[in-house]
Amino acid sequence: MGNTFGKIFQISTWGESHGPAVGVTIDGCPAGVPIDEEAIQVELDRRRPGQSDITTPRSEDDRLEVLSGVFEGISTGAPILLMVRNKDARPQAYDHLKDVYRPSHADYTYQAKYGHRDHRGGGRSSARETIGRVAAGAIARRILADSAGVELVAYVRRIHDIEAEIDGAAVTRAAVESNAVRCPDSAAAEKMIERIKQLRKEGDSAGGLVELVARGLPVGLGEPVFDRLEADLAKGMLSLPATKGFEIGSGFDGTLLTGSAHNDAFYKDGDEVRTRSNNSGGVQGGISNGEDLVCRIAFKPTATINKEQETVSTSGEETVLKARGRHDPCVLPRAVPIVEAMAALVLVDHWFLDRSRKLS
Repeated sequence: MGNTFGKIFQISTWGESHGPAVGVTIDGCPAGVPIDEEAIQVELDRRRPGQSDITTPRSEDDRLEVLSGVFEGISTGAPILLMVRNKDARPQAYDHLKDVYRPSHADYTYQAKYGHRDHRGGGRSSARETIGRVAAGAIARRILADSAGVELVAYVRRIHDIEAEIDGAAVTRAAVESNAVRCPDSAAAEKMIERIKQLRKEGDSAGGLVELVARGLPVGLGEPVFDRLEADLAKGMLSLPATKGFEIGSGFDGTLLTGSAHNDAFYKDGDEVRTRSNNSGGVQGGISNGEDLVCRIAFKPTATINKEQETVSTSGEETVLKARGRHDPCVLPRAVPIVEAMAALVLVDHWFLDRSRKLS
């Protein structure tokens, strides 16, 4: 329960942070899709730990293994099993957490719900679970690009109180990947990197905003009422570890506008109907309207910090915890490829759903 996502292009992730391996099973990928293992590895490399001096020092190669559903580089229509082995797991580093609840982690809630939990780095609640999403998302991304011409790009817009000036319509992946923090505003990126390094020295952490733009979406993706496109995007994004907020288009800032200022006026561009503004963020009535889809995801500060915090033991005694182990002082740089992957999974599922709505 709760480990499967999607209706047609369906994924189930599995594995724990300090277990033997993590991965994903994909069911519903049609036969004939080129499965480029190198392209999947590129996305895993963007997500992996230890990639810069502002991320966790855990050293993992995160090498992809394709175990089923692919023959001679092409999907067969059978379930696809993708796996990454944990090479630098150090479960003993978490022994001091076995009988204590880390503030703002899943320790207490998992214990209360299941009566038994994996304390090794959070087990199933660890962000290492997202390896499966990123691997599956790379395949979804390929289907969207080849079949619908969709392009996805995410980037860091804000870390702590440092906000970048970004024109999302013009952002390129090369600009995003030009620095360790994955912010296409180079001046803001330098400040963000310094802030993260300073917080790490202080034993603290920071959160921020990741913005996503999906270009080239066809009109018509999204289902009535409960399966609106933005609703499924919100569910997908808020299922990611450390997320605390989702907004699309004008988002919460739109509440400051009047209707006349907020409405996106239509005009005719050749044979296409377009909007002069995009406060809707590319979605109207829960269905894509052909404009760029623009959304933002809020990530909280990393919960594991190297400062003393009040907490309670599993036996109910009040105590003080100073966490040890390896963690990101800010999850935003590594969250960028994860957000792109989650968007690809939502959009490809809706693309297949839309294909099933018409006879021709």
